[in-house]
Amino acid sequence: MRTFFKRHAAPTRAAFMAAAGAACLAGSPAASAHAVVGDRVFPATMTVDDPGVSDEFDTQFGHIKTPDDNGINMNVNTVSYEWDKTITQNFQFSVASQYVSQNDPNGGSAKGWDNVTVGVKYLLYANAQHEFMASVGLETEIGGTGARSIANSYSTFSPTVYFGKGFGDLPASLDYLKPFAVTAEIGPNLTTASSALGPNSFGWGTTLQYSIPYLQDHVKDLGLPQPLGGAYLVVEAPMATCTAGACAGQTTGTLNPGVLWLNRWGQFGVEAQIPVNHLSGNHVGVLFDAHLFLDDILPRSIGKPLF
Repeated sequence: MRTFFKRHAAPTRAAFMAAAGAACLAGSPAASAHAVVGDRVFPATMTVDDPGVSDEFDTQFGHIKTPDDNGINMNVNTVSYEWDKTITQNFQFSVASQYVSQNDPNGGSAKGWDNVTVGVKYLLYANAQHEFMASVGLETEIGGTGARSIANSYSTFSPTVYFGKGFGDLPASLDYLKPFAVTAEIGPNLTTASSALGPNSFGWGTTLQYSIPYLQDHVKDLGLPQPLGGAYLVVEAPMATCTAGACAGQTTGTLNPGVLWLNRWGQFGVEAQIPVNHLSGNHVGVLFDAHLFLDDILPRSIGKPLF
């Protein structure tokens, strides 16, 4: 979770940034598995995790400017990873972290690894006819496992509900709306620290997607060439609402418009990060993502469930 802003923020701003960071990279520094139900493919969106369980490996690069406690903007770059491993067909384990480099002209620059985050997710329900999936999960950011200059000393526990819904069951008169889909995640972020140092928050996020492959395969083949033919147009909205301390009731987050390109083996993507209010920042950031589908690349070895 992106909580590295706290080291250079005033106490109240730290609460906002910690909450926003938890939402911005919920599920991993970059969110993780692609999910298939019926004719619908939910891609591995970057900041709002989908309800799928899969064997995959994700890497992501992020750049953004954010103010320190003196209001001076610092450049923050991150390189993250997440590995998802299925234990059974419907049960997944994940491990993730990120390397952070923050360049503060006010003299507070720092580099190092953030805390390790481990998680589990269980696929509860899938309905192919209505292109619907729902899962539950728990993620734990293990305090003290990262660099002191970057990571929190306390741990954070995030029980989360995930769901996705495609609109392929709309009537034929609405054919061109069928490629749309939404996904969402919701759940609290509970810390082991005091509310002044690490306030609890309520994380929530959603995505709106339009699948060009779905349009061509199930509505009308427009003959679009690659890479456009494999593109998913996406807007993500990772948010968090602080529930304790001086920031109680305040919401932070970003709107992330972007595009993802999928093929059989993985996907690439790019998104902007647009702060939703002044508490979330005042500069637009960018995310780049590369994602490998291990269950398709190595289906008979590390890409298959353990049991």
